[in-house]
Amino acid sequence: MATAWNTWLRVHTPRPRARIRLVCFPHAGGAASAFRDWGALLPAAIEVAVVQYPGRQDRFGDPLPQSVAELAERTAAAVGERLDRPTAFFGHSMGATVAFEAARLLQPRFPTPLVRLFASARKAPADCRPNGLRLDDDEVKELVRRLGGEGAALLENEELSRLVLPVLRHDLRMVESYRHVPGAPLTCPITAIVGKDDSSVTRADAERWSACTMAACRVRELDGGHFYFEKSPRDVMGLLVEGLLSAEAAHA
Repeated sequence: MATAWNTWLRVHTPRPRARIRLVCFPHAGGAASAFRDWGALLPAAIEVAVVQYPGRQDRFGDPLPQSVAELAERTAAAVGERLDRPTAFFGHSMGATVAFEAARLLQPRFPTPLVRLFASARKAPADCRPNGLRLDDDEVKELVRRLGGEGAALLENEELSRLVLPVLRHDLRMVESYRHVPGAPLTCPITAIVGKDDSSVTRADAERWSACTMAACRVRELDGGHFYFEKSPRDVMGLLVEGLLSAEAAHA
């Protein structure tokens, strides 16, 4: 069972003596359980905390945020309570946008601990555009099937689908309405990650994250589609360890 640090953060493998912390931001419709195994797969120097968005799992009854900006603001406040050591963000799909916006809010208050942003399977904020989706049940299910991943199987179960679809649709509407507001770039490095078979985000899209930071931006391609990390978690762990420990060394 995960340890709850506060309303927003869950830790499946507590490591109070870890030198560096990785905070993970799930995708649209996703929950903290999407990263439940990451802590055990990473070395003891790294502790993984996962954001638990409202409206799912143990927060099922909590009111849903009305925008990505609101979600980022509330998440940043919760993460800010735990910025007691070098910290990196990993955001997948919608989570990459939320992580970026939360990092922008935290940067003026905590310029030192935020050491890297991993932006996974998501276009750079300035390139996010509405897709004109109606987001009825059939369209949402087709979108999820096209992206693949464990969530696609859940929607094939009628009972689970009734629980999952409303939250997923709400998250997708937030993504559709998101508009990037230009401002100061981040000062930490960014690693933009894409699956080689992900038709929704290309390497060229990932390279555009370089405009979001004053530091270096690296692009990494891994085997797989939009949810590449579900099939080859150890490849992702190697990438994370490399990025986290090098970032830690740079801030030592």
